[in-house]
Amino acid sequence: MTLVLTEEAETRPAAKPRSARLWRPRRVLVTPAALDHAHGRQIVARAEHLGLPVERLKSNRLTGLRDENPRRAYAEAKATLAVVTAPPTKLKLQPIPPSADWRFDLAEGCPAHCQYCYLAGSLSGPPVTRAYANLDAILGNLEGYLGQGGVTSASETRAGEGTTFEASCYTDPLGIEHLTGSLSAVIRHFGAWDAPVQLRFTTKFAAVGPLLDLPHRGRTRIRFSVNAAAAARYEGGTAPLAQRLTAMGAVARAGYPVGLTIAPILPVEDWPDAYDALLRDAAEALADVARPDLTVELITHRFTPGSKTVLEGWYPGSDLPMREAERIRKLTKFGSVKYVFPSDLMKAMRAHLTERIALRLPAARILYWT
Repeated sequence: MTLVLTEEAETRPAAKPRSARLWRPRRVLVTPAALDHAHGRQIVARAEHLGLPVERLKSNRLTGLRDENPRRAYAEAKATLAVVTAPPTKLKLQPIPPSADWRFDLAEGCPAHCQYCYLAGSLSGPPVTRAYANLDAILGNLEGYLGQGGVTSASETRAGEGTTFEASCYTDPLGIEHLTGSLSAVIRHFGAWDAPVQLRFTTKFAAVGPLLDLPHRGRTRIRFSVNAAAAARYEGGTAPLAQRLTAMGAVARAGYPVGLTIAPILPVEDWPDAYDALLRDAAEALADVARPDLTVELITHRFTPGSKTVLEGWYPGSDLPMREAERIRKLTKFGSVKYVFPSDLMKAMRAHLTERIALRLPAARILYWT
């Protein structure tokens, strides 16, 4: 097909790329227990400063969030920020291989609208974003895990990272940072912690300005979740891919160790060229950074029967490929079922990405493929 441009089309300004606005929840719910903590009161003050409606609850339970219509329940929940306290179970940290020794949570839930959402089926109830007010207790609990763990602490190749703590397992902390301030507080905490430790988090957002001048002392690795352009279209409500890569360059110039989390890897049309283009753009974003401390994590798409049911309720019109007949059925170590790509395709994608990373980003360390 030949595309013919009219004179008007030739002179019309190019469309500006979309930019990501900071999340503005329609509802901010605050429990009495959250208001007992200075950090909880600071979150409320931030919300009120932004002109957001804040509802102070009479009890510590979140009620009235369910709806028989899953789409309506999803929409209401995704527009709600709840300021609560992390329960005692959150202070018993869990290992999070292959990413880090331990995971700890600053929040649960995410304001983005990714059609493959990894939280679907993992968290119970509507997908409300719950920010934790008892930050002092969360941070004060970490020292007991120093020097322990089975990922970096026990690895010859990654021992230089020290004891690693993952803060983005159940949330995107940068996506809510303008409301919580939690991420900045944690980066300062790790920067002041005189021990071989590293904070790690992954984000699909780009509002890194508040982080650039923090005294991080190289103890926080900021990883940007990225994908081929054809796969990134499944990531609603996030920062555009180009902005994420620009943000990666900015934090790298500010001295942070950085990372690319390429996920979920999908066999989109012309996937070899599509992922090579992503890596080329990432290299350009770091072109003026001398000796960047860069890691890469490679995560293929998978789903469970439970997550598929939830996602189809949230995104009934999605064309995300989740056909069991095109996958291999596997059992997790916990005995649950997951569907992954056929082994031949997995081998081909792994070999191609490994080769192109070595070419485009020769300084990068690939941490794992899964």
